[in-house]
Amino acid sequence: MNAHARAYLALIAAALFWAGNYVFGKVAVAGMSPFSIVFLRWTIALVPLVAIAKVVEHPDWMAVLHHWRFLLMQGLLGLFAYNFLLYAALRTSSAFAASLINAANPALIALTALIVLHERVGWRGGVGIALALLGVLVVLTHGDLAHLLTTPFSAADLLMLGVIVVWTAYTIAARKGPRLPPITQVAIQTALIVAGLTFVAPFAGVALPDSTPAWWSLAFIAIFPSCGSYVLWNRALSVVSSGRAGVFLNLITLFTALGALATGTPITIAQIAGGLIIIGGVLLTTLPARSHRGADKANTSGTS
Repeated sequence: MNAHARAYLALIAAALFWAGNYVFGKVAVAGMSPFSIVFLRWTIALVPLVAIAKVVEHPDWMAVLHHWRFLLMQGLLGLFAYNFLLYAALRTSSAFAASLINAANPALIALTALIVLHERVGWRGGVGIALALLGVLVVLTHGDLAHLLTTPFSAADLLMLGVIVVWTAYTIAARKGPRLPPITQVAIQTALIVAGLTFVAPFAGVALPDSTPAWWSLAFIAIFPSCGSYVLWNRALSVVSSGRAGVFLNLITLFTALGALATGTPITIAQIAGGLIIIGGVLLTTLPARSHRGADKANTSGTS
């Protein structure tokens, strides 16, 4: 199996675990504050992440810590802000509805990559980005676009828009930043965030889960999305472009929909239609034309 195949499998697994973050995060927020979930999940995940980094990468910790400013910024974006906004949104939004808005993230990554990294988009990309935006609006307005003129977005919708902006910044920065061992950098990001949140915790208030389902949800979130997804995502970004990696974020919506159906959560026609429009737009944006696939492979295979 070549490096690209391993990277694609890593992205699929990362999406699966992140879908679990939506499903189990919805359970966790019923008994815990968003800050408590973020603080406890990374506190629990810290030791496994450090151990995995030590065994797999044998890093020079001090050399990686030389980039502590970059790692702190990434930790604030991808570990704290992304998850805090997501859990805040899940307090009033369903896991599936939140994942539908998140499905527009690849198009936003592609657009930002065009501006910041000068990655090619082309006319198909422009049409795809417009379609993805239309799909998000269908979801946000429950299929009635006229509501844009009369009804403001809900707080959960605005929080989810913040989520995709934050993740876009995290992904683009990862491509522009120093090439560091992927597991090690996530472990150090986690250590920096846990250290910072420890000082804030007495003022913000941290509560332990108040039910058995909340405990199990926290345990899942701390191991699979925290240790699994971030490690796999960062490893994959060392091989494939940020725009191509973003395509796999669509699987979060698919996996979350399957979880919603399994738990009896209703799915509306507007959500299905909006989700299909988003995914179609994202595929149009991020999948290269056949004539450019060889060039894309050559461009990404040289990354380290």
